[in-house]
Amino acid sequence: MRLPLAAPLVLSLVVLFAVVTRAADSAPLRAGAFAQDITPSLAQPSPINGGMKGAFAKTVTDPMHARSLAVQSGPTTLVFCIVDACMIPREICESAKALASRATGVPASHLLISATHSHSCATMTPVFQSEADPAYLTTLPARIAESIIRAHANLEPAEIAFGKASNSDQVFNRRWLVKDGGSYENPFDSLADRAWMNPGFQNPKVTGPAGPVDPEVSLLAARAKSDGRPLAILANYSLHYVGGLPAISADYYGAFAREVTARLSATDARYTGKPAFVAIMSNGTSGNINNVNYAAPPPPKRALGEQISLVAQSVADTALAAYQRLSWQAAAPVATAERDVTLAVRKPAPDELTRAQKIVATTKRDADGQFSDRKAIYALESLALAAYPATVPVKLQAHRIGALTIAAIPCEVFVEIGLDLKATKPLGEHFTISLANGYNGYLPTPEHHALGGYETWRARSSYLEVEASTKITATLRDLLTTVAK
Repeated sequence: MRLPLAAPLVLSLVVLFAVVTRAADSAPLRAGAFAQDITPSLAQPSPINGGMKGAFAKTVTDPMHARSLAVQSGPTTLVFCIVDACMIPREICESAKALASRATGVPASHLLISATHSHSCATMTPVFQSEADPAYLTTLPARIAESIIRAHANLEPAEIAFGKASNSDQVFNRRWLVKDGGSYENPFDSLADRAWMNPGFQNPKVTGPAGPVDPEVSLLAARAKSDGRPLAILANYSLHYVGGLPAISADYYGAFAREVTARLSATDARYTGKPAFVAIMSNGTSGNINNVNYAAPPPPKRALGEQISLVAQSVADTALAAYQRLSWQAAAPVATAERDVTLAVRKPAPDELTRAQKIVATTKRDADGQFSDRKAIYALESLALAAYPATVPVKLQAHRIGALTIAAIPCEVFVEIGLDLKATKPLGEHFTISLANGYNGYLPTPEHHALGGYETWRARSSYLEVEASTKITATLRDLLTTVAK
């Protein structure tokens, strides 16, 4: 199965609806987890996305997984499946959910599938000049579904807990404000942008970050009621990715999982024959956040993968400090709500298409057949967006487990949106999982759209209407209120 270049053409046919499962009274909890390997075979080099040019990996530094946590209370089951991927198309998510739902009886609307946003994983969503391997795509729905099915099969009486701790050492706002009178050129021949992504260390042309960060490491944890052994930890942190590896790698998300597993002695011989513990890191609202402090001088050069390990250790320290303070409960209400919202696509105007066609026709390609010229790369994106429909459905979810709510958005969500949802939470705690149930590009606020910058530049990585975040936030507030009842 090869996904069409303009995937939303298929999605435009989806009937929009809302699915709500309200919270019942507290019932005894069950939980189960499983990690399914989804690494490509590398019979040939695997496309990986995350850059402006399509890259190819010939080796595996560490494997890709689909890591799932299932939580059940009475008749209601939720499954969170976090996949080592840069982005996952909605079609893949829907296919995997259909397979898992048929096998488990859990409604598809109760399943959340999200990408971690590792920039060193096999391409699943075509963007910029990276195209997915069709043979690999055909294997993905079944392999992702297997993770959900096995987690569901591992359900056992359990206790759950949720908590948080702060780690401000690893998150920095990557958008900086351009000084008055200063400018830089964007790929559309404009000098009007006032925000500059990754401007370089101590760049004299910028004044300071254009927004805040969210330093919280949030946790949803499960342990077996019978013997207290750890079953799973689902963590959430608003860090875009770390990167730096030229091979297949799950980035710091995978390193975090290994670090937490080792420190909890979750492979202890006492647990032989029991389902394996699964540690999971999900991506929070990190659309404008990275791991680089541009206010400081350049850091010393590190060995390949060293920064990934350092970040994973640091965030594991924070997560496990929170873990030691958790209060466990054996019963809790569980609820979920899902809704598709229709949002407009920022399509190129006729004159912009004419410009794009001319640039593509006259710009020299590299020896690999790709463009290095940024204007040509964005011209290609304009041509791709011309085939998109005028509107697309965007799937939103809200889930509740006890006094914790979790929102799901299929975008690279700006941190201000996540902070706003946390501030307006209807219950005790909240976090948001980004890149969930599909991919609809960056989600800046209208204020950030006005500032311009990479995350707002029209492309398959950023195409929703300017007011998209306002509409999405309003819908999620309604869904969160619904599941809190």
